[in-house]
Amino acid sequence: MRPGPAVTYPARMDSVSVRPMEEADLPSAERASAVTFFEAESSTRRVSDPEAEPRSAITSKRWIDRMRFFLGVDPDGCWVAVEKETGSDRSDRSDRTVGFAISQNRDGLWFLATYGVLPSHQGQGLGKRLIDAALAHAAGRPGIFSSSVHPGATRRYRLAGFSLHPQMRMTGTVDRSTLPAIGGLREGRADDFEWMDRLDRDLRGAGHGPDHFYMLDTLRLVVSEDREKPGYVYIDDRGRASLLAAARPETAQSLLWEALASARGRTLVNCITTPNQWAVDVGLAARLDIGQEGYIAVRDMPAPAPYLASGHFL
Repeated sequence: MRPGPAVTYPARMDSVSVRPMEEADLPSAERASAVTFFEAESSTRRVSDPEAEPRSAITSKRWIDRMRFFLGVDPDGCWVAVEKETGSDRSDRSDRTVGFAISQNRDGLWFLATYGVLPSHQGQGLGKRLIDAALAHAAGRPGIFSSSVHPGATRRYRLAGFSLHPQMRMTGTVDRSTLPAIGGLREGRADDFEWMDRLDRDLRGAGHGPDHFYMLDTLRLVVSEDREKPGYVYIDDRGRASLLAAARPETAQSLLWEALASARGRTLVNCITTPNQWAVDVGLAARLDIGQEGYIAVRDMPAPAPYLASGHFL
């Protein structure tokens, strides 16, 4: 039996209820996420950035699959704000998601995988209600997540006790003449997860646990052969580093170079915080352009390094 909710709200408030997410909410939540982040990207787009594009069907499916995974692993961290929609005959009523907060506990660490409120419903207190529910699930654990620059959201995070560490990102097409010869790496396997979790605990206070199994099914895993200098990187189908962790900066650089060597066309290296200057050095050497993008928010823990966080798995 699923445990009761971590925090209780009135059943209805201003025509919208905040409640635990159910699997049936996933399609509606995905649509809310797509609209919310498209509007955010469009409104914060810099002149040098490409035009924001609506989420593709493939990306929408991946979002739903990922949230279904989170819902299966730690359902009490998953919340939605919903309002009732009424059909033309007034008997066909269904919940429409207007906000969402997907968080997870892994051992002694809490992370926020994704969070948002439809632009049409912002400024009504829904964001605070959702974040309060997710933070109640944290039960005092240290926390981490990747944040946008939305002023209302960042204000809420800071008031909740999070330190905001500005992130850098590097974009462009890799100058392949700069790629060094890299050795000491191999393809990763599930039997690497035990030492990978030990490394994660050293860097962020908790292992990724079941997240590694999910990522191995959807991403390429490359690891260091030298257990005295452990490190790993997950690389997506466009050759972008999705999550990178290492015990030493030089190992982290080798792993990032491996990802850049896999890149096809324009690439992206993001979630680069100040303690991770090793990543800046690699990106500049590869002739990528550097810019700023949002924050890594942490509470009761330092910003991990050498480490490039995943947007969803942190």
